[in-house]
Amino acid sequence: MHGTLPSRPGPVPKCRTTTDMDMLATIRNDAAATEAAGRLAPSTVAALVDAGSFKLWVPENYGGAGASLQTGLDSIAEIARADGAAGWCVMIANTTGLLASRLDREVAHEIFGRTDAVAGGFAAPMGVATLGAAAARVSGEWAWGSGASHTTTMGGGVRIVDSEGSPAALPDGGRVGFAFFTEVEELDTWYVSGLQGTHSTDYRVHNAHVPLERIVSMDRRSLVVDTPLYRCSTFGALALGVAMTMVGLAERAIEELTLLADKIPQGSSKGLAHRAPVQADLARSVAAVRGARAYVADEVGRSWDEAASSGRVTNERKVALRLAANAAADAALGAVDRCYTSAGGEAVYRRSPLQRVFRDIHVASQHAMVAARVFEPLGRFEFGLETDTGGL
Repeated sequence: MHGTLPSRPGPVPKCRTTTDMDMLATIRNDAAATEAAGRLAPSTVAALVDAGSFKLWVPENYGGAGASLQTGLDSIAEIARADGAAGWCVMIANTTGLLASRLDREVAHEIFGRTDAVAGGFAAPMGVATLGAAAARVSGEWAWGSGASHTTTMGGGVRIVDSEGSPAALPDGGRVGFAFFTEVEELDTWYVSGLQGTHSTDYRVHNAHVPLERIVSMDRRSLVVDTPLYRCSTFGALALGVAMTMVGLAERAIEELTLLADKIPQGSSKGLAHRAPVQADLARSVAAVRGARAYVADEVGRSWDEAASSGRVTNERKVALRLAANAAADAALGAVDRCYTSAGGEAVYRRSPLQRVFRDIHVASQHAMVAARVFEPLGRFEFGLETDTGGL
């Protein structure tokens, strides 16, 4: 079972927004232990908590940094470069933290105000919330409970129904929500090829009593904390977070390939750095990853400016953000594949971080937010066809 500890309203410490070099060193040193244990090493969790990395996008009033969208994405990439599992868990915690802006202040403080507060959960509406007068009864089972071993609060996406099981709505009109639970049951399901250290196990609740103030709408934007960060699409931020986790992994792959410069492959008289095909693959990989970063930064900047000036983000900007996220994910995946292939037999050994990066990014690439099918509605929109943009 997984539960939360009580928290009382009061002053909360502010988290830092810089990426701490000592923290990154700890994460790198712990990477093998994290993977072996199937969850982030305790020293990695402690370093991330101390740096405030789990609460970059939590409002300042609740002890977070309230950092910009770009600042958070840059931090996610840097941490993923140190270890993909750590970057992934930081990404999930921060995208969940965005929802603090929609909670009543006292409830948000209760969930996020602790120094070590870490929230997580899977937003797809795999659960059902049956409405009552002041609370709902929630049952459901969710996959991808990333970081469940160190989170202080887990949540899950829910469909809203009435006592007869018919579609219903939250007070703000939302028909799809995200419920923050006080306790969940973890299921032992995370036996996977990559991102093993994320502990992204399935979890469930049965007939859980959830006060309505702990359920936020996912198809409405009822903001209590209204800043440009929280006006941006939550799904867009999630897609960008997945993509930047992959960019960080690609940057690590490039780094590891360059460290093999003097390695002479079996049957060759030249080191890798002196082989023309490897040189070309390295150059293509560097260009792809730098291009991905620049593309994401440009579109994030445009969306941020729009959110700041107009108070909202248009469908055009949502589509542009998702295009940037998917393009960055594709570029990062291709870069890692090239680096892995260029490294030859050395890359298959457990001693090589390249094999872990290769496995991690191929699992990350399966996330629905950056799946190939996402390009389809984006293409429809670019053609000027009627397009459902609700999930963007």
